[in-house]
Order: sequence, then structure tokens, then C-alpha cells
Amino acid sequence: MRKLRATLPFVASSSFSLLGNSIAGVVLPLVLLAKTGDALAAGALAIICAIPQVLAGVFGGALLDRFNRRDLSVVSDLISAASIAALPIIDATVGLSFGWFVVCGIVGAVGDIPGMTARDTLLPTVIEHDKLDLQRFMGVSQSIDNLVVIVGPAIASMGMGFLGAANTLWLTAALSFVAAMTTLFVPRAVGVPPKAGHIQGAGLVRTAVQSTKEGMRVLFKSDAVLRASVVLGMLIVIVMGSYQGMVLPVFFTQENAPTLLGYVLSAMSVGALVGSLGYAKFAYAMKRRTWYAVSFVGMAIGVAALGSLASYGVILAGAAMLGLFSGPVSALFGYFVYGLIPDEHRGAALGTQNSMLLVVAPIAVFATSIVIEIVGVGMTSLVLALGWIFLTAYALAMKAMREI
Repeated sequence: MRKLRATLPFVASSSFSLLGNSIAGVVLPLVLLAKTGDALAAGALAIICAIPQVLAGVFGGALLDRFNRRDLSVVSDLISAASIAALPIIDATVGLSFGWFVVCGIVGAVGDIPGMTARDTLLPTVIEHDKLDLQRFMGVSQSIDNLVVIVGPAIASMGMGFLGAANTLWLTAALSFVAAMTTLFVPRAVGVPPKAGHIQGAGLVRTAVQSTKEGMRVLFKSDAVLRASVVLGMLIVIVMGSYQGMVLPVFFTQENAPTLLGYVLSAMSVGALVGSLGYAKFAYAMKRRTWYAVSFVGMAIGVAALGSLASYGVILAGAAMLGLFSGPVSALFGYFVYGLIPDEHRGAALGTQNSMLLVVAPIAVFATSIVIEIVGVGMTSLVLALGWIFLTAYALAMKAMREI
């Protein structure tokens, strides 16, 4: 039997971290809405935290091409745990306000973003260390992630019912700490980058600037398929981030049923689990172009149902269908990104990519909050669904993705 000495602790650590994030993803918007009563506040928080998140992504990418990636992942998870644990402590003592969310969000950015990039840079070397097939592993990895995300929103809903929303964040903090401890079981040699070295003082700033330039070059000039995967991934984050981070929380809050949000997100994850398991099993049974086209058409149908906000049943069905068809395309994009970025530039490229995602996502959430204030959540949802249809047409017409 093959010994997965690096893969098992890596997957376990990623799962613990993702479980904590999925719980926080449900709880944090509801806590913020409960404390401020203003949908615009959530969008403003995302914008305010965007700058430190981008800086953390840029500097983190530079560090990950110079220092041990496993060690940086551990440190990042510990910082994340501390930033989340501070919220229920503050709520129980002086009381949470918008300013406290900003402070904890900025501290959390220092941990969350480099930690996410560290895992991204570690994944291909972990697979290589244990001699696994990258394309099949991406399907398995997506399946595990989706299984974890199924559990997360359900735990969040139950936690809010028994503990209260703010105290449920203790679970996220604990899971981040466990993720850090589990990462220590990944062989340290796996985390050594090809250009390992020391950076001092102003050299870090200079290296970060060079890292960003190199990351942009790799992402957008080195390969057309890689460029298309990055662009499409960003567009998907814009639309889905607006739904998950603003439209659905506001809708269920207005309906006086905030706990239902967790079950809708769980339905999406169940669908994604089935889709990614199917891809892991039959990855080579169909052409990549077929997986790609079927996935985008299926997601468009799911978003149309979800975006209608017609009824809880329709929303649930749309979420499940969206998840089902997102599983294969997520695994496929992961395969392209991890497979086409050279190891020596992985920290720079993935750090730059994550930084860009951190720019567009909060801008999209903030813009969505403004539109909701002007035209209401129902019309905003329909506009996003229409945007997804245009995205589908764009994805199917892209020249770079016709011969994948």
C-alpha cells in the first residue's frame, strides 16, 4: 500500500482550515448584520479589509518563494485562530462594533491570505512527493473540500441555535489551531522552495514588487489556458461571492430565517461533492472540453433557479444544481493552474492571483450592497443571474479553451 506521508496530513490540515472558514462564512455576515443592522456595513468592511489583504497576499507570495512553505502555513493558521477568537471575547466584554470587525479583519488578513497561498504552493509538491496523479487528485481534493463544506454550514446553523452567533466563532478559532498543529506532520523538506534564501529589511519590499511582476507575467503571458482559467475563475468569484456574501444573507435575514442560509450552502456543497466525485472517477472518460462545456451550461441553469429567489425549494434546488456542475470545472481549473505554473514561480503567481481575487471579491460585494440598497435584493439577484448567463456565453466562446 502506498504511503501518503505528505498527502494525508496536508489534506487533513486543509480540511480543518476549510471547515473553520465555512463556519465563519455563514456566521460572520449574520453577526455583522445583527450588530449593525446595515447591509452596506458588510460591503464597507470588505472594501476596508481589501488593502491589507492584498498586501498580505503580495508579501506572502514573495516569502513563499524564499522560505519554507510548510512553516509559513503553520504561522498563518495560528494568526487566523487568534483573530477569530478575539471576536467572541470582545463581544462578551466591551461589545462588538463595526470598528472591532475592521481591526480583527485586518489582523486576520495577515494570517488567512498567506496561509491560503501557502497551501496552494504546497499542493503540487505534496503530490509529487507521494507520486500521485495531479488530475485525479484534483477531483479527489475537490470532493474532500466539498464534503467538509457540507458539514460546515450545518454546524454553523446548529451552533448559532445552541451557542449564539458570536460564540460559534470559537469553533472556527479552534479549527484553525488544529490545522496549524496538523500541518507540522507534513515533512518539512516538502515545503522548501527552489529559490530558498533570506530576505532582510527593504529587500522584502523589493522582492515583493518583483514577485508581483513575475506573478502577473506567469499568470497572463506564459500560457493562454492558464490565463483563461485565471480570468474565468475571477469572474466566477465575483458572481458567486456576491450571492454568498451579500444576496443570500440579506434575503434570509429579511425573511426572518437566517439559519436557512446554512442549509442552502450545504445543498450547494452536496451537489459539488457529487460532481467532483464523478470527475475524480471519470476524469479521463470524457474530453476536458466536454467537462468544461457541460459544467458551464449546468451551472447557468442552477444560477437561474437560485437567482430567481422564487421560493425556498427553488433556491435549494438551484444551489444543488450549481454545486453539481461546479465540481468538475473547479477541479479542471485547479489542474490547469497547478500544472502550468513552474514551482520556482508558484509563490509569486499564486500570491498574485489570490491578491487579485481579494480585490475583485470585496468590490463585488460592496457594489452588490449598494445595488441592494437602491433596487432591493430580488432585482439584484436577477441582475447577477443575467450576468452569469453572459459569463457562460463568454466561457464557451473563449478561443483558448476550445482545444483543452
